[in-house]
Amino acid sequence: MLEAPAEMLAEHARVEQELADPAVHGDQAKARALGKRYAELTPVVETHRELQELAGDLATARELAVDDESFRAEVPVMEARQAELEARLRTLLLPRDENDGKDVILEIKAGEGGEESALFAGDLLRMYLRYAERVGWKTEVIEATETDMGGYKDVQLAVKSRGTPAPGEGVWSRLKYEGGVHRVQRVPVTESQGRIHTSAAGVLVLPEAEEVDVEIDPNDLRIDVYRSSGPGGQSVNTTDSAVRITHVQTGIVASCQNEKSQLQNREQAMRILRARLLAAAQDAADQEASDARRSQVRTVDRSERIRTYNFAENRIADHRVNFKAYNLDQVLDGDLDAVVQALVDADTEAKLAAAR
Repeated sequence: MLEAPAEMLAEHARVEQELADPAVHGDQAKARALGKRYAELTPVVETHRELQELAGDLATARELAVDDESFRAEVPVMEARQAELEARLRTLLLPRDENDGKDVILEIKAGEGGEESALFAGDLLRMYLRYAERVGWKTEVIEATETDMGGYKDVQLAVKSRGTPAPGEGVWSRLKYEGGVHRVQRVPVTESQGRIHTSAAGVLVLPEAEEVDVEIDPNDLRIDVYRSSGPGGQSVNTTDSAVRITHVQTGIVASCQNEKSQLQNREQAMRILRARLLAAAQDAADQEASDARRSQVRTVDRSERIRTYNFAENRIADHRVNFKAYNLDQVLDGDLDAVVQALVDADTEAKLAAAR
């Protein structure tokens, strides 16, 4: 029988005891970290306990089954449940992505296809907003550059969970597979001949970093302020409220102009910068993570597509797991569960195979 590591059981008991101490809740950051860890450990502990109880019941049922037919009928039912619980525990004990409990900053950029690509970037933004609404996550558009026709050259969207998510239900754990080039095939609104065009938009998913995750020396930052602009380059602000922050050591840049005040724009730009610096640091520290992130968006080129949205056939296809469905209209309205779950399942299967 699979056994949960003794240290995990001991840690769960210790964390539970700490959370019961009112003094801990005076430090919100510590209480939040403990609550997150408790949520991660609880399914392991509960599954382990149920397995232990079932093992005792099954042993008793097998003994009594020698003389009692009713217990003989119970044995295969209990054995099936035992196999189910063992499979669940095996999955729960797989190495976890350290970012699974984090919120994300999701960046969408128009690529090939001109205005049509920008309109498609807007469709993707709406899809993620609707999906977050269905799941119960909070969203916030941090920065956006719109086009004259209502599309987006680029947009940064913060997606946050409400409360402490269960393992596998966090924002990063579900949205991390969205990084890559998304291809669309449809008749553009700008096409007068009714011909189907192909264009692409890129999505980059970054775990949102808290201040404790990334140390930033203020001396390493170059901060520039300028006037924000709207579609067509027309000035929409008469003061220098837009902010661009450059991390001199790495060359990583983040900017924001959506907020009304320079201070607000600076705070939002710092959120984006922290997320990008965290991703860069994790890339350097972990080659596997680096490979995974490099597979997201290098250039928004159709040849690097991860998914195709075919409007004529109402078809969505994810090329990484050979997923295909004919409910594109529903997916674009936020019904992403089946697509995401196919990617989660494939990832889990790959990890289980590697662990065997």
